[in-house]
Amino acid sequence: MKYRTVFDIIGPVMIGPSSSHTAGAARIGRVARTLFGGDPSHADIHLYGSFAQTYKGHGTDVAVIGGILDFDTYDPRIRESFQLADKAGMTFVFHEEDAVTDHPNTMRIVLKNEHKNLELVGISIGGGKIEIIEMNGFVLRLSGNHPAIFVVHHDRYGVIAAVSNLLAKYEMNIGHMEVSRRDKGEEALMVMEVDQNVEQKLLDELRSLPNIKLVSNIYE
Repeated sequence: MKYRTVFDIIGPVMIGPSSSHTAGAARIGRVARTLFGGDPSHADIHLYGSFAQTYKGHGTDVAVIGGILDFDTYDPRIRESFQLADKAGMTFVFHEEDAVTDHPNTMRIVLKNEHKNLELVGISIGGGKIEIIEMNGFVLRLSGNHPAIFVVHHDRYGVIAAVSNLLAKYEMNIGHMEVSRRDKGEEALMVMEVDQNVEQKLLDELRSLPNIKLVSNIYE
């Protein structure tokens, strides 16, 4: 792996003993909450590999709950995230999984409330950096380090072009883009990492396009 700065090696400012097990876990949890788009009433956290073996000692458990509560890696409230989740009315369960995954620091988060649910799989790759590799059954590869736009849509001709043209209208440069679908003509997912935070007006216009089901975003 190539490192661009010294902070890629030593990790971010954070609460906890381990950039991969604490800061990475908090970031995965926070991305899940952002994409969920609100307050979940329940969270199931499935831990694999090293996460499953050491999550209590390394603070992975309090970190991911803190992330789901929208706390950044350096937020001191992470230490009290269990109690704060209880006050917010959010229940959670940790599941230690035996299945072997491609990466030892793998986490599956399922967030729910009475209106919706979201399932996300993330890995912590070291130095506080993460990758999101699956969302609601769609395979993807997202760093979580840049603003990103998620568009769930019907798999129809012209949808990708319409979205790309709208981003060009707002002078948004796409750094990385992935498209996947469940099957031909069925539900599809478009993920675009962009160079700057996304204006609410752009999100609203994306939602108004034909065949768009859901639009969400990650901001810096």
